[in-house]
Amino acid sequence: MEAIDLLLTRRSVVAKDMVGPGPDAAELDKILTAGIRVPDHGKIGPWRIQVLHEDGQKALGEIFAARFAEIWGEDATENMLAFERARPSRAPVLLVVTANLHPEHKVPLIEQQMSGGAVCMNLLNAAHALGYVAQWLTEWPAFDEGVKKALGHAPETEIIGFIYIGSAATPPQERPRPDLATVVSEWTRA
Repeated sequence: MEAIDLLLTRRSVVAKDMVGPGPDAAELDKILTAGIRVPDHGKIGPWRIQVLHEDGQKALGEIFAARFAEIWGEDATENMLAFERARPSRAPVLLVVTANLHPEHKVPLIEQQMSGGAVCMNLLNAAHALGYVAQWLTEWPAFDEGVKKALGHAPETEIIGFIYIGSAATPPQERPRPDLATVVSEWTRA
């Protein structure tokens, strides 16, 4: 597939609609290597990636369920807790992408943040290039201090994405995209 065709056909597939197989170790290494080939002004590398396979996903699911129960108390039903336990296991591979920004650095924070966003996008594109599907989500666990702590992150570290990677249960359908005329304009000096 031509590179431009790859970019023009990439689309997210909902994590709950993913099945195996997922990438093997060599393919995952390629996805991760492509993932970190991003603009990184100042060579700060303000992002990190954690890889979770089945055991890690199950452990994280227990953390999600426990935190959900703490937050919602008696309103947390068994069905809700079961859903939270299963949340990280919706695809064969789960990547947790974090950003540890350096506000004191000369590189503006927005550039550091965008570098992390570029990592997430590169991971999605690399998965697609190898024939897999992926989805970039945050959802409530990305913003929960208890989840961050359980994953070993400092309070100032941000979870910027849970990247789910697997195979599509059914072929993904194209969705409407914005018309270029509604989002692109040409500027000329007046």
